[in-house]
Amino acid sequence: MTTTRETPVRLTQFAHGGGCACKIPPGELEDMVGALAVPPVAGDTSLLVGTATGDDAAVVTLPATGGAGAPAVVATADFFTPVVDDPYDWGRIAAANALSDVYAMGGRPVVVVNLLAWPRGVLPFDLAREVLRGGLDIATQAGCHVGGGHSVDDPEPKYGMAVTGIADPERLLRNDTGRPGLPLSLTKPLGLGVLNNRHKATGERFEQAVATMTALNGDASAAALAAGATCATDVTGFGLLGHLHKLAKASGVTAVVDTTAVPYLDGAREAVRDGYVSGGTRRNLAWVAPHTDFGDTDADTRLLLADAQTSGGLLVAGEVPGAPVVGELVPRGSHSIVLK
Repeated sequence: MTTTRETPVRLTQFAHGGGCACKIPPGELEDMVGALAVPPVAGDTSLLVGTATGDDAAVVTLPATGGAGAPAVVATADFFTPVVDDPYDWGRIAAANALSDVYAMGGRPVVVVNLLAWPRGVLPFDLAREVLRGGLDIATQAGCHVGGGHSVDDPEPKYGMAVTGIADPERLLRNDTGRPGLPLSLTKPLGLGVLNNRHKATGERFEQAVATMTALNGDASAAALAAGATCATDVTGFGLLGHLHKLAKASGVTAVVDTTAVPYLDGAREAVRDGYVSGGTRRNLAWVAPHTDFGDTDADTRLLLADAQTSGGLLVAGEVPGAPVVGELVPRGSHSIVLK
């Protein structure tokens, strides 16, 4: 479903990219941070999840309050340029996306602080207030406190959140605990990136994309934990293939994807056909290509599988009620991913 709605200011025109498609490309990011190994603190085993596997958030226990039943702290941050023109919707999308990293670890968000960059001499603060209102409404929906934040004067608008959550350290969802024989479930359809790119270019509004991006991943996370899952990631800026490659590499397995089982949003294939593919998506595809056996998968499907999602769903190694099974993990082969 597409609609056209006039807005006084088209926020997407004030940014070079949009949403998670504006991330630094994964290959360049690996090259940049690869040599920055974080040294462990001598004798301190409280860091449960750090930088080693490129997981969705950091997880640490608190020595002062640790012990049986003590929760672990989950910490993350996420922000990006406008993905839609409506400031309230942008705030909601950015907040849901930031909270998703905590859900992807099996945690529950507790408190957030806003991160806002704003071109104060160019865009009115009324728009910034709407962005913050959108973020507040999503945090409230998640049962999460908003404790202030930080703002800077910036030529390009950006918004997101730093999120602190809690999780049971014995029941985490991690990207390095996949094992052969587990099915792969995907909790949201793909195609957000190409629809957002079409929106940026034409002003068409895609209600199905906004509804998907503003939907919290909390229920999916709880369902995955209830089903006994221990391995998951969320699907955002690196696309399904990029995040699946990271999961397969961290877990030492190969992921086999049934391309016919992957769900897509209405209009996504048409957007690819009409050329609304971001540079971020093409870079994602180039990054995973050496690690992927594409088989006879057509070019448009490859782009959709690498599509840079914003506030996408969870990719869970295990069955999640209501979510389609899109593949399985098998023993490690010559590729991280095999498409069928």
